[in-house]
Amino acid sequence: MSIYVDADACPVKHEIQQVARSFAIDVFLVASYAHYSPSRVGKWKYVDSTKESADLYIVNHVHTGDIVITDDYGLSSLLVPRNVYVLTSRGKTIHEGNIDTYLEQRFLAQKARNAGYRTKGPSALKKEDKQKFVERLQALLHSLIDNEWPQ
Repeated sequence: MSIYVDADACPVKHEIQQVARSFAIDVFLVASYAHYSPSRVGKWKYVDSTKESADLYIVNHVHTGDIVITDDYGLSSLLVPRNVYVLTSRGKTIHEGNIDTYLEQRFLAQKARNAGYRTKGPSALKKEDKQKFVERLQALLHSLIDNEWPQ
């Protein structure tokens, strides 16, 4: 089992690495070359800066039973049917029972923006949000050890 992180805009990279280290699980942080930094710690995989390159890398390298951390519902929709565990940076689980709702919300928000309406993005990530994410990732890892996926 490995953890893949859609890392370009992920606000919980440090927390992911800490939790994974405590479980001795490999983390692969996937980012575009535009976000390259030689001082980065961890296993970074850099891809072209073209749209969706990080997503394609993840889709092509992830295996059943791996975990992916992403806020991208399109990417999530490709992973969930492959029995990949998906968490958002706020600790929400994405699964067969809710992915269609998230995709519909994304579509409606884009439709509203195209019509000239302003839509609100997510609120700034708070310390409590990061703690909730850590707790959710730890719970997922514990449940996988016990062979139970929490929905």
